[in-house]
Amino acid sequence: MSAPLESLRDVIHRHGLDARKALGQHFLLDPGVTERIATLAGNLKGRHVVEVGPGPGGLTRALLNGPAESVTAVELDSRAVLVIQELAGFYPNRLKVVEADALKCDLTELCPAPRQIIANLPYNVATPLLIGWLRQGNAWERLTLMFQLEVAERICAAPNSQHYGRLAVLAQWCADCAIVMKLPPGAFSPPPAVWSAVASITPHAQQPEPALFKAMERVTAAAFGQRRKMLRGALKGLNGDKLLAAAEIDGTRRAETLDVAEFARLARAHFALSAQ
Repeated sequence: MSAPLESLRDVIHRHGLDARKALGQHFLLDPGVTERIATLAGNLKGRHVVEVGPGPGGLTRALLNGPAESVTAVELDSRAVLVIQELAGFYPNRLKVVEADALKCDLTELCPAPRQIIANLPYNVATPLLIGWLRQGNAWERLTLMFQLEVAERICAAPNSQHYGRLAVLAQWCADCAIVMKLPPGAFSPPPAVWSAVASITPHAQQPEPALFKAMERVTAAAFGQRRKMLRGALKGLNGDKLLAAAEIDGTRRAETLDVAEFARLARAHFALSAQ
């Protein structure tokens, strides 16, 4: 009979795994919380899960204690890699540890479909990671991701609301998005300065082709880059008058008043005009 798993706090102490601000690390140590996050991802039977930034492995343990076919932990911090590798002996043939920067690798190459990402993301790179995964919407069944609360609110925001912007349009164009859990600073070690939230992001069955996604990125960057401007001014660099006419959108409106479907019309119009 193998020795029981050490507590996370003992593991952190033994490895000197202090959370590093430069890496955006805030560890989840409460097994009740990590188990709930794993449950929020739905039935993982037969699924291959990628976890980014596992740290000391609290969420990793919760995922491995469930029915997932496999868990691939992607970690940049070499100290944490050693910690997660110790788990492999307790979960034979189900845990793979990859020491890598998730911003610089294609996670779809690490495991077969059906795939999900479930992660307490490093806060300093959470948004670019999400946008990269949205570009691969066809590859992922679901993303269950911990963000700073304000970032989660930006992902799920409605038009004409405080947090509505480029991130909301990109995310909701590609997926159904909802905040499914909120956590106070005290749930983490060390506590961050703000609340956090788990967002459930389920890609739509039909995804935009890469060229159209790039067109949407350009349109939303221009439209929200100068929020106080009317669209005819904000989109001037993209041949705004012709673009707005093609999409049948009033150029005196501002970006925050457009819904996702209207931005989709703008993106298709920009894609079509660029191809001429």
